[in-house]
Amino acid sequence: MDDQLSGVAEAFSRKAKVYDAFGEGHPNLTRMRRRVYDHVLRFLQPGDRILELNAGTGADAVYFARRGYTVHAIDISPGMLAVIAAKIDRYRLGDALTVQACSFTELDRVRGGPFQIVYSNFGGLNCIPDLAQVARPLPLVLARRVRVTWVIRPAVCPWELVHVFRGRLKLAAGRLHRPGILAQVEGVRFMTYYFSSRQILGSLGSDFHLEALEGLSVFTPTADYKEFAQRFPRVYGLLARLDDRFSRLPPFNRWGDFTILTARYDPA
Repeated sequence: MDDQLSGVAEAFSRKAKVYDAFGEGHPNLTRMRRRVYDHVLRFLQPGDRILELNAGTGADAVYFARRGYTVHAIDISPGMLAVIAAKIDRYRLGDALTVQACSFTELDRVRGGPFQIVYSNFGGLNCIPDLAQVARPLPLVLARRVRVTWVIRPAVCPWELVHVFRGRLKLAAGRLHRPGILAQVEGVRFMTYYFSSRQILGSLGSDFHLEALEGLSVFTPTADYKEFAQRFPRVYGLLARLDDRFSRLPPFNRWGDFTILTARYDPA
């Protein structure tokens, strides 16, 4: 494992014990996660197998496993993997949810394939400068004519661009910085990178075809702003309705705190 991913593993191991607590009492994050689930469920069939990359504490893996899907969750953070293992026992998920210490750059090591969908949520893939490192081995774990759904931070986030008008130019232009920006989690620094939908599709290659694209929190605050919905419920409600109306339409489907992209694997 290179120094970049080692730093990510250490940072999120330190974060593991408090990670789920951040989502409690966080209406916008709950709404964002629900939007992701609704997107993924459009493409799943009963009995499908899901491979989740950078599974974190397993919140999404547990959600899908408890709804009858078989999920294999991989992550590189020992702290996060321990939390997933504890949840498997707590919810008595048995073989419905399995876990493996594995990087998303090492999909040739993944057990339990082939899978009907390869899923990655909330920007884990933003920790790597070249998405092709993840995409190249995908045929080893995917069945034919199935999908990837990746939730990735794009370069354009309207909520952050608003900071231009508050004089906070560095924050407003942070995502536009190339080749990446330095992030810090629990005192550990590592680089983060941002990708347009065109870059994501380009990394997947010609055997993948775009099926769905939508922005996530285009108008509502980014996931970091926990208190906004509670402090300004009417404004938040208006912004959420704007999200619901416009997030699937161009150009808004390419913007946001994240974009949700689903591509179908259909090799010639």
